[in-house]
Amino acid sequence: MSITVMYRRDSRGVLHFREAMYDVDSQEFMLTQGKVGNMGTSSASAGVDEAAAEKRFAAFAAKSAELGYAEIAAEEQFWVVAQYALKSAEGTERDRYLEYKARTALASYFSWRGLGSVEESEFAPGKLNIFTLVPDAPRAVKGMLVVLRDANLDFTKLSIGSAPVADTSSWKRRHPLPAKSPFTLD
Repeated sequence: MSITVMYRRDSRGVLHFREAMYDVDSQEFMLTQGKVGNMGTSSASAGVDEAAAEKRFAAFAAKSAELGYAEIAAEEQFWVVAQYALKSAEGTERDRYLEYKARTALASYFSWRGLGSVEESEFAPGKLNIFTLVPDAPRAVKGMLVVLRDANLDFTKLSIGSAPVADTSSWKRRHPLPAKSPFTLD
């Protein structure tokens, strides 16, 4: 699957997104756009081969640039991590299902709202960390709280932290608040 996401701020400082996505298996090309954090509007075209998809990506990039959109470099974005406390040091089969369900819910929710992408997950001793790369940390945290609560995942074991990609030594606890302890990955 190929995805390109571009952003722009309007005159009031509101962040907007445009996303082009191509699924080679289904040969579907989809465009989604809207305000970051809100459900975007989309259109899809079926039966698009890879050569046609490349042309559509080029046209998408040209039109987006014309409208003032640009890709945001990873160094200018933030890591927002959903962290679950586990009952065992290495995790169980139930925890692997939690990882799958949380990653799937976050990926879908974030994509439709331009909030960012799920990049990876890892099991640290006694913790499951799910890393998302986002352009707007406060909006991503709000979205993460909504989607993980709606997915009926164990909210009592959840912590959320964020840090600029360019400075991963400055993790900040975002949930639960007030922060009684610092947010750490290990």
